[in-house]
Amino acid sequence: MPSKQATSRTAFGLTMRKNTHPHMRRLRRQLGEADIHGNKVWHSSLLLMDYLKTIDMEPGLRVLEIGSGWGLSGIFCAKRYDAQVTALDADPKVFPYLAYHAALNGVEVETWDCRYEKVRKKDLEPFDLVIASDICFWDSLIKPLQGLINRAHQVGTRVIVTDPGRPTFTAVAEWCEAKFDAYHTPWEMKRPQAMVGYILDCDPAEED
Repeated sequence: MPSKQATSRTAFGLTMRKNTHPHMRRLRRQLGEADIHGNKVWHSSLLLMDYLKTIDMEPGLRVLEIGSGWGLSGIFCAKRYDAQVTALDADPKVFPYLAYHAALNGVEVETWDCRYEKVRKKDLEPFDLVIASDICFWDSLIKPLQGLINRAHQVGTRVIVTDPGRPTFTAVAEWCEAKFDAYHTPWEMKRPQAMVGYILDCDPAEED
C-alpha cells in the first residue's frame, strides 16, 4: 500500500505543519478559514529564512514580522538568533496557528492585531528589524508598504521583504532603490526545495 502523505515538514531547523495535519484541521474547524490569505506557510517565508541566514544577524535583535500569517519567519528568528519577536497581522484568526507553531518549536512570539499601514514611527522605534514575506499582492498595498518602509527608514530600522516577483512588489522595490539605494535582487534557493523569488533589503545603516 502507498505510504500516507506527510503532514509535517522540517526546514531551517523548524517543524512546520501542513494543512492536512490533524492539529491544523482542528484549528480550522474551531476558527474557520483565515480572512487575508494566512492559511498556510507561503514559499516566500522560506526564501526569507534563507536570506536571513546570510546577513549575520546578531543574537537578541528586536524583530517585527508584518503580515505574519502563521509567523514561521519570526519563529525562525526567535529560535536561531534568540530574537525578541513580535508578529503583526490584520487577521487575528492566524494567531492560534502562530502560537501553535511557536510552542512546537520551543519559542515565544508576541502578537499584534493591526494593519501595517497603521504602524507609526514611534511604534517602529523599538525594533531593529522589520521582516515580511509575500505581503504586497494588491495594487492598494503599494502605497501603505512604501509608507511603512519610509517611516522605518526615518527611525533607522532595517526592513527586509521577500516576494515571488509580483508587479506590485516590484513597484515598491524600485521605489526603495531610487529613494534609499535599497538592495533589490533575485534570490534562488535549492534547499529545502528549489525556488526563485526576490529580496528587498532596505538598511539605513548601508545607505550611501
